[in-house]
Amino acid sequence: MNNKIVYVPLAVDILHSGHLNIISKAKKYGKVVIGLLSDNAVAEYKNIPSLEYEERYKIVKNLKNVHKIIKQDTWDYSKVLNSLKPDYFVHGDDWKKGIQKKTRQKVIRLLKKNKGKLIEIPYTKNISSSSIKSDLINHLTPTSRVSILKRLIDSKKIVRILESHSPLSGLIAENMKFQRGNKTEQFDGMWSSSLTDSSLKGKPDNQSLDFSSRFNGLGDLFDVTTKPLIFDADNGGRLEHLPFTVRTLERLGVSAIMIEDKIGLKKNSLFKDQSGAKQDSIKDFCKKIDLIKETRNSKDFLIGARIESFILGKGLQDSLKRAKAYSTAGADLILIHSKENTPKEIFSFSKVFRKTRYFKPLVSVPSTYSRTTETMLIKNGFKIVIYANQMLRASYPAMENVAKTILKNRRSFELEKKISSVKEVINLIK
Repeated sequence: MNNKIVYVPLAVDILHSGHLNIISKAKKYGKVVIGLLSDNAVAEYKNIPSLEYEERYKIVKNLKNVHKIIKQDTWDYSKVLNSLKPDYFVHGDDWKKGIQKKTRQKVIRLLKKNKGKLIEIPYTKNISSSSIKSDLINHLTPTSRVSILKRLIDSKKIVRILESHSPLSGLIAENMKFQRGNKTEQFDGMWSSSLTDSSLKGKPDNQSLDFSSRFNGLGDLFDVTTKPLIFDADNGGRLEHLPFTVRTLERLGVSAIMIEDKIGLKKNSLFKDQSGAKQDSIKDFCKKIDLIKETRNSKDFLIGARIESFILGKGLQDSLKRAKAYSTAGADLILIHSKENTPKEIFSFSKVFRKTRYFKPLVSVPSTYSRTTETMLIKNGFKIVIYANQMLRASYPAMENVAKTILKNRRSFELEKKISSVKEVINLIK
């Protein structure tokens, strides 16, 4: 009997013939130990897996030729190679180029140190989990979309959300990637902003744009994207209408509703002058949270409570009092808002709140304190960062400049090198 150890790292997001081929060939060298990548590890390079780790574990466990499974929490294989000291390390040959090239080189060095050998299996052409998932976009159900945000919160250090006011901006949130070292960074989800939705319609941000109009836009957005969405519902509207709003959002596939504790005529929180703005009583706002909790069909649909105490000058203690009450009432997320140009207020809040038994994942919207990095937010206990309006704010001056240039030159030629070609626009839609 061959007792040599063969280590095979796999994600197995969607099991396909390429995985089975690798495992079958690995078996020829000895006992196959699968390093099954955790949800967090997979999310470092691509979207969070369709199946949770426990589900993927059950699938792999029942595969022929698998001797043992080890949870692989990172794409750095140093720890497992030094402890397991496998005789062979089996991987597809698709990692010779791209983001995993450096990882491959490190594996080779460690194997040499431990007298192990790298076996590379030719990549199975025309099949991969990523390509299969792209084919499944039209089959993504609202229920499966809703649950993604909760899993991201459980798996990632910080969940990065980008305002998406149209299907086109949604495609950017869906596909934009940035290579940082050997990691791929991307946006994890989308934000439906009342400010940007209203501005796009040429209306003020005072709840003059009804929810029904915004719901229609969500359907178009979801037609071309797979990522979860948080819906900015202002103060939730009339209590009698809130169940309808919740049921509609959940039915569409929205992952979370965010409601703020200001009442009366809407005044954007970033205005310096908040005179006349009123804050809901803790008791009445908790009623809204409780109503949403009772209306939703699944706990995967998250309730976000946005606290406006700092905006209205009521300070830290009022913020903490409200956060504790909202958490007790059933809020799943706490957004602590500030219009200051530094994160001092929100960090003072998080320092105290995260030490309490009422703590829930914290949400930041760094529109005014834009120098604040995601690293700083993570250090201070924040789990979600929402870039709430930058996409629309960028589009307006760009369009204004186009119009001005055409008027100035009485033609469009001067713009051609500064804007997307017609071909590029056509190719956006695949």
